[in-house]
Amino acid sequence: MDYGKNKLEKLIKSVIKKDFLLILLVPVVLSGCKKLYNLPDEKDYLSNNINYSNKILEPTLGRNNLFGGFNADNSTAPFTFEVVNARFGDGRPVTDIFQTAPTYVWIAPYTGLEKSLAEIEAKRKIENHKLFEMRSSGEFIFWASTNNQLITPRPTDSTNFAQDTRFFDLKVKNTGGERLIKDFQIRPWRERPYEPSDDVNLYSGLPAPDPNFPFDKRYKNYIRPFLTDVIGATTNEDINKENKNAKVNNAVIYIRPFTGGNGHSLRIKVLNKDSVEINPAAFNETVWEKMIHGFNMQKTDKYVQYDVAYPIPLVEIPTSYAPGATRARINLSYSRGAFGGGRTFASFGVEFAIYRAGDWEIVFHFRNENPKFASE
Repeated sequence: MDYGKNKLEKLIKSVIKKDFLLILLVPVVLSGCKKLYNLPDEKDYLSNNINYSNKILEPTLGRNNLFGGFNADNSTAPFTFEVVNARFGDGRPVTDIFQTAPTYVWIAPYTGLEKSLAEIEAKRKIENHKLFEMRSSGEFIFWASTNNQLITPRPTDSTNFAQDTRFFDLKVKNTGGERLIKDFQIRPWRERPYEPSDDVNLYSGLPAPDPNFPFDKRYKNYIRPFLTDVIGATTNEDINKENKNAKVNNAVIYIRPFTGGNGHSLRIKVLNKDSVEINPAAFNETVWEKMIHGFNMQKTDKYVQYDVAYPIPLVEIPTSYAPGATRARINLSYSRGAFGGGRTFASFGVEFAIYRAGDWEIVFHFRNENPKFASE
């Protein structure tokens, strides 16, 4: 019995040893076959149908513009992207978008919790970049360093001829090959250093016509604030009853540079119908300290001013200063005595953005009738 058992064990070990040697030999054999038959290395997949959902890029100069829409159609990442054959519609070469200029780049995340301008500036630095670049993700970026002088915007007469349009093709590569996506278009809008920009003609940059009288050059359009329960001092009625402010333009906004600042300031003030400043103390429910991500607040009897970092908002992410990410918010609120001993509340303001550094003021002007601050 022992003899038969030993023989069986030897047979099993012999089989296992042969199988093990066979497993070791398989890669060697396959490798030899690859060399013998010159088999190619495995390549990535690159679909013939890669494309973009939008091939017309319409950046607004003077601000960061990011465009995506790359459809890889299950192709294998990573890819490399190369802009080629940049030309105008009449065949002239396009070179202006490839100029290099200094621009801000973030090196640490902006959170909206920074406590000083120095803390903000420590999170970004200035680098030289081409005005128009590709990202490894397939996104296009026009940097905020673009302007009307470096890149000619679309014609002021609103025409859209081929000779005024920039075209380019895009070469997309991976180890599986390359594809050419043809005929992207670039149609830049001229700089608008702030939003809302209802007061500016998008094509010419001149004052926009009043939509109520579009062909009468005596009238222009305005930026209008939101108005909540603002009562007129004379009529004792809601200033925006039945949305009438859109027609009579009693309450309007000017966003404009001012002189005498430090180069990075933001001023907020309110004018009455005589163009005289209303004391900010009248807006007794306004939380000035938490409204703007600014520092060294100065509150006078004519305005409130902050030291700020531009652009505003600094980054398009939701913060307490910009809940919707793309616009900061001014909300001027106040209360006055009501009948029966209570309080009645009112507010007005604007959601805004400013893209160009400098000294800017946002002015609310009650042109025809002042708000009522007196108690009932």
